[in-house]
Formats: sequence, structure tokens, C-alpha cells
Amino acid sequence: MFLKKLELQGFKSFASKITIDFPEGITAIVGPNGSGKSNITDAIRWILGEREAKNLRGAKANDLIFAGTEQRARSGFAQASMYFDNSSGFFPTDYNEVVITRRIDRDGDSKFLLNGSEMRLKDLIDFFARSKLGARGLNIISQGESDSFLRASPSGRRVLIEEILGLKEFLLKKHSAERELRNTKINLDKARAMLEEIKPHLRMLRRQAGKYSERDNIAEELSKLENAYYGSQAKIISKDLGGFAPKISALKQEISDKKKELKGLEESLKKIDSSEPEAKKKLAEIREKRRELFNERMAFTPKSAPAPMSVEENSAQTDPLTLIKEIKDLALSAMKSTSIESLKKILADIISLISNIEEKKEVALKQSFSKEDNSADREIADKMAEFNKALDDLDIAERKLTLEMDKFNSSFRNALKAVESKKSEIDAVEDNLERILFEEEKIKYKKEELDKRLSAMGRSFSEFVSAPDSEVKIDSASAEKRIYRLRNELSAIGEIDESIIKEAEEVEERFSSTSEQVDELEKASIDLKELIKELDHKIHHEFSGALNKINKELSSFSKMMFGGGKVFLKLEEPVLTEGSVADDVKAAETGEETNSGVFGDEEIRAGIEIEVALPKKRIKGLEVLSGGERSLLSAAILFGLISISPPPFIVLDEVDAALDERNARVFGEMLDKFEDKSQFVVVTHNRATMESADALYGVTMGKDGSSKIVSLKLS
Repeated sequence: MFLKKLELQGFKSFASKITIDFPEGITAIVGPNGSGKSNITDAIRWILGEREAKNLRGAKANDLIFAGTEQRARSGFAQASMYFDNSSGFFPTDYNEVVITRRIDRDGDSKFLLNGSEMRLKDLIDFFARSKLGARGLNIISQGESDSFLRASPSGRRVLIEEILGLKEFLLKKHSAERELRNTKINLDKARAMLEEIKPHLRMLRRQAGKYSERDNIAEELSKLENAYYGSQAKIISKDLGGFAPKISALKQEISDKKKELKGLEESLKKIDSSEPEAKKKLAEIREKRRELFNERMAFTPKSAPAPMSVEENSAQTDPLTLIKEIKDLALSAMKSTSIESLKKILADIISLISNIEEKKEVALKQSFSKEDNSADREIADKMAEFNKALDDLDIAERKLTLEMDKFNSSFRNALKAVESKKSEIDAVEDNLERILFEEEKIKYKKEELDKRLSAMGRSFSEFVSAPDSEVKIDSASAEKRIYRLRNELSAIGEIDESIIKEAEEVEERFSSTSEQVDELEKASIDLKELIKELDHKIHHEFSGALNKINKELSSFSKMMFGGGKVFLKLEEPVLTEGSVADDVKAAETGEETNSGVFGDEEIRAGIEIEVALPKKRIKGLEVLSGGERSLLSAAILFGLISISPPPFIVLDEVDAALDERNARVFGEMLDKFEDKSQFVVVTHNRATMESADALYGVTMGKDGSSKIVSLKLS
């Protein structure tokens, strides 16, 4: 089995999707006239690459899409797919199953698919041509074309035979090679004419450019010397400059890292500093509380006048004034002090003074109260003791906060010291970076100076840096003098007319390119002629050999179908005309070129004539044959062809329509005989042909105006 199945959807009368499976052997398609059975033949021809709508019984491409009826809406597209078993490798592809799909939309978009991948129509036709299949060959004979081989022109018959023999592929290659050869000859003539036009002008340019040869030698020596002298300087400068980058990068990275560290230290300092206001606030509150207590104690008035104070008591009363003076002196000393330890000592002395005077006053009060023991005095003593106790508590709290402030001050000093140290480190690295940048600027200045000198010479610094090391050994002391001397010599010779040099180079390059093109075209022409010769030989050899075999088969088939007689295919004699056509035929035989350039404007190939001699009849010419005789003769030729080169499948659409019952049975027997060589898809009304079928499909027209399929497998 080769042709596995056919799927149609929206194609002509097949509105719904239908599938027709093809078994090995013969498949018959039957049905009443107008049911759409011939649309199956049209679909197969369409898939095989038919481009003309009229050959598919339509006026335009959209006629292939189901047009709709009163009962059913029209389709938006037509699609047909053929499935082939390729397990034997018949098709030149790696797929075990080959699916060819063709689709057209109402907007005119058309697609060709090979196993789902899009391809061009030209590629599709070439694909089938390599497999002896085509849209217009004898592997598909449509309704009313059973005698198409007889009606074809001699040259048309040859084309049909060549296609069924599988020679179409070689013919396509030959025609492509001939077109390419004609184009090659045209291009070759143009290239040769261009060479003849260039030569005189090129000779003149070569003479004009020749006088500059001495100058070129001097320029070459100068270039080598400059390359050696300035190249070494440029490479040293470039190397020095290249050494700065990693150092600068490393220092910048170090600065960046240290600044990150500084930022962290500053954040720590800020965090420590932010903790200070709370302690200071508490100290301020304590001092304010002490001031209030002092004021409150001073403002306290006893209910009874105290006894006259003794000298000691009076002395204790005046102590606060003395205390204030001493505290003032200590405060002045603190303002002049720059040491934290000294400040701490002064504060301690101030606290000690205050404590002593309070103790003395408390003793004096106690002594005073002891002289007059009454309840009012007791009350005063208790109140004063209460004041003193509160002041003592404030002193204790103040000392604690002072210790906290000392701890804070120590942390703050350490953090500040770390910040200042890190800043010093950054300054040192930045100084180092500045030094290296200065060194880099010095080298850059050298580079700029050298670049200016090179620019004045028409060269660039980068040119020397990228150039390979010169092999010329130079003496630096004398090299520069030699460079100036050579430049003076070039100046004395004078400037070259660059336009002449450029033109000479361009014309020389064009001449060289065109010469190479001529050589390539001549070689291509020889190769194409050899290819055409080989293809001609292959086509002629295989065609001649096949024609002899076909005639032998026709002899036996004509006896079977006509009971005797003779059917013979022969090559017609070509009629040569005067002029280039005759010359071209001769050239085609000898392989030589003609005056027109290739093998001529037309291809002269002998067509196929048919000689027929039926028993008991004198027939001269095919036009006197009856319809039945033409059908039998066409069938005999068809079977003669497929006996030599059987195609994988053959579609016959009512080719047996003109046969009587006896000849229809002979036709059926021929189908049975060849069903082992080819698959047959036969559209028929003939009962004898149906009896030869292995599978039978019926096509009917549904009530909605679309075709339906009914299958029946015969055993």
C-alpha cells in the first residue's frame, strides 16, 4: 500500500470533512451523475500541484471552495490532504508517513504543507517530479480525457511518456541548466567586453603610476624606520599608562572602602552623641531641684525666734557666702583647665565644700534646738532634717549621673578619636592617589607630545601601539636624523597625485575582479554544458530504451484488446529550418557553441507518432477510430507505459465509459493484472470494473447539497 488515504474539507461539493482510505489494489468510486465523485479526482490533481482552475473544472480559484446552498452555508476555505506510506523510502524524505496538504482561503491565501511545514508550489512540483508523479501526467486521467494521449501533440505525448518514466526530474534540471547557461553566456559576453574597455585605460594608468616607484621605496623605508623608532616609544608609553590603571583603581577602591568604614564610625559617634541629652537633662533637673530646695530652706521661717547664736553658730551662718566665693574661684579655675581629670577634681572640691557647710549648719541647728526644747523647735529641726535628707539624695543621684557622664565622655572621646584616625588614613591614601595621578599626567603629556609629532607625519599613536614589534634594529641617536633625511627626500620628489594612484588601484582591482569573473563564468559554462550533455544522454538513453520496451508490451496488449493488429510508437522526424535553429540542433549534437551563444533559442526534440493497424480494418490515422476503439487504444498504451515504469498509484476517471461489456471486462482484467504494481483509484459506472475493485466507495448528494461518502470493502 502506498496511497493510504485522502482527506477533504470544504473542497467543491465536499463541505464536511471526509476521509477515503485506500487499500492495496483497486479502489472504485461510484455514484450517480452530479454526486461529486469526479471532485475526488480534481482534489488529487490539485494536491499534486495543478495551478490552472480550468483544469479542475472551475473558472477561478474560489470555485474550489464549497459555495453553499439554501440548506447549508458556504465554506471559508478548501483543504485537501493525501497520506502516503513512505516506509520504503519512495519519497526523498526521512518521514515514514508523508502528508501533503493544500489549502486555499476565500481571501486568496494559499498554502502548501509537507507534514505540517510550509513549502512553495515550485518545491512541491519538484518533490513529486522526483517520484514520477505530476498533476498533468498519465497517472491521473480525468473524466473525458481517456484519449488524452491520442489527442496530444507529438511533443505532448513525449512529455507524458517522460513524466511516467520519471524523466521529468532530469528535464527540469536540464531546462534549469540551459537557462543558467544562457544567463552565463550573456554575463560572459558583458565581462569580456568590459575587459576590452578597461585594458587601454589601465595601461595608461600603470605608466603614470610607475614614476612613483622610487618614492614608494623611500616611503617604505621611512615607514619601517618610523615603525621601529616611534613604535618602541609608543609601546613604552602605552605600557606605562597601562600600569597606572590598576594602581589607581586599587587606591580608589581603598578610599571607597575606608570611606565606608568612616561612615560606620561616624554613625557610631552620632549614636553615642545622641545618648548625651538625656543624662544632661537629668543633671539639669537635679540641679534645678537642689536650687529649689535651697530657696525653700532659706525661705523657711520658724514659729518662734531662735535663741541668740553663738560665735560658732554665727560663723556657720556666714559660711554660705564664703562657700559661694570659693565655688566661684573653683569655677574660674575650671574654665582655664583643659584636662578632664582636672575638671573632675574641681567638681569634687565644689561638692566637698557644699557638704561641709551643710554639716556645720545642721550641727549648729541641733545645738540651738537642744537649748530650747519645745515642740515648735522640734518641728523646725525635723523640717530642716528633711531638707538636708532631700539634698543628700540629690547629691547621690548627681554623683551617679556624673559617673554616667564620665562614661559617656570616654566613649565619645574614643569614637571621635577613631573617626579622626580614619580620616587621617583616607587623607594619606588620597595623597598617594594624587601622586600617582600626577605621574600619570606626566606620561599622558609625553603621549600627547608624541601624538602631535605623529599626527604631523600623517600617522597616529594607536597605529604604532597595535602594530607588531618591528624587526628593524635601530640606533636611537641616529634614527631620528635618518627619518628627517628620508622625509626631505620625499619632499624633494614631490607629492603623488593620489587621485591617479587611487584610480589605478580601482581600475586594477576591477580588471582583476572582472578577469576572475570571466574565468569563473567560462568554467561555469563548461560545467553547465557538460551537465546538459550528461542529462541529454541520460534522457535519450533511458527514453529510447523504454520506448522499445513499451512497443513490445503494446504488441501483446493490442492482441489482447483488439484480437490482433499492431500499435507502435515511433519518434517523428524533426523538420529543420534555415538559420540558427538548424545550427543549434547541430550544436546540441556536437556540444559546440553556436553563433547565438548557447544551443539556440528553441529546443528541438522529436515527438511521438502513433501507428495503428487493427485486424480486418484499413485505418490510416487516429481520427477515424470509433469512441470505443480510442478508449481501448488509450488503455493499451496506458498499460504499456505502466508495465515499463509503474507509478505508485493511478487515478482513472470514467476511462471505461465508452467500452462495451466485453471490452469493459478486458479492461477490468488489465486492472487485476497490474494491481500488484500500482494502486488504482477508478471512478466508474461500469459493473465489470466494479467487480475488479478491492474496495468500493459510493458518493451521494445529500439534502443539504453537499457530497457524502459511503464505503464498502469487498472480499
